[in-house]
Amino acid sequence: MEAVAKLKNCPMSARKMRMVAHTIRNKDVDKALDILKYTQKEGGIWLEKLLLSAINNWEQKSKEVPDDYELYIKTLLVDEGQTLKRFRPVPYGRAHRIRKRTNHVTIVVDNKIAISADNQDLEDADYEGDDENIEE
Repeated sequence: MEAVAKLKNCPMSARKMRMVAHTIRNKDVDKALDILKYTQKEGGIWLEKLLLSAINNWEQKSKEVPDDYELYIKTLLVDEGQTLKRFRPVPYGRAHRIRKRTNHVTIVVDNKIAISADNQDLEDADYEGDDENIEE
């Protein structure tokens, strides 16, 4: 079961974010969190928050504990966002363009161990049993 988390308009260039993203792509979630925790780049802080959000999304979607299913980063995309254009004055009455770049990041987290349907069957059986008791 996949879970997605997106970060939009992050105020740093996509090139700088990709440097950090390449270090954790296709890794287990626990190992990726350890790498991001000790990364000295600003992108590590943003990606750590986003990865924790993706793990929480997976937990809410599947209603299971993520430790039992060996989550890993299936897809990690870093795209360019809007560029804000500003001008800085320079000598002789000229102006240079300053480009403030942004990026969009998408993380898809998936589990290596399949979620068994036994849990769902048990819930359905309990529910059916309750209906029979109510009718009697």
